[in-house]
Amino acid sequence: MGTLGWDGAWFYKQRLGFDRKSSKRRAGKNSSGSTSSSSGRFPFKQAMVAGSLALTGDTIAQLRGRWNQHKNSDAWERELWNHDWVRALRMASYGFLLYGPGSQAWYELLDWYFPAKTMRNLSIKIVLNQLVLGPCVILVIFAWNSIWQGQARELPSMYRNKALPTLVDGWKFWIPASALNFSVVPLDARVGFMSCCSIFWNFYLSNAMGKR
Repeated sequence: MGTLGWDGAWFYKQRLGFDRKSSKRRAGKNSSGSTSSSSGRFPFKQAMVAGSLALTGDTIAQLRGRWNQHKNSDAWERELWNHDWVRALRMASYGFLLYGPGSQAWYELLDWYFPAKTMRNLSIKIVLNQLVLGPCVILVIFAWNSIWQGQARELPSMYRNKALPTLVDGWKFWIPASALNFSVVPLDARVGFMSCCSIFWNFYLSNAMGKR
């Protein structure tokens, strides 16, 4: 979903000692066949992918918003390229610093505890993704945007009024996306896949809010 509430570097550092003690157990248990970043290194590739796609999604959203607002105006060409670079940086940094590393750590954790590709494990991963990762993403993205915009005082009211509706509204999109992500997408590509899904989800939200 598109987004997680901690820096994944802490998770990798904490796992170093644990992995050394349980490497034999993990070798026998992990049958997913994918490569993970359990060496304690920052997942730079996933962070770059998430940051780049977050920037892409925000750019598309900004262009689309300005087009809808100024398409009937004589100055639409000038307004179309009046880009909000601070907003773009805000979203790109969120993807690079938080969503990419945090989601990669989360997906590795799920694969470690539920490595077998069974319907039971797939169902558990989907449920945990919606009940654990989903709320974390919403809480963090609200906080990230509010702090950047100097509106931290409004954060409690945003949580009360928007967090739960956003989470529940997202289930109809993110549950199928998570099922596809966990069933067919390799571990190292899951952050990128869900980041791509976030672009389409943003379009859905934009259309839905425009109809209200």
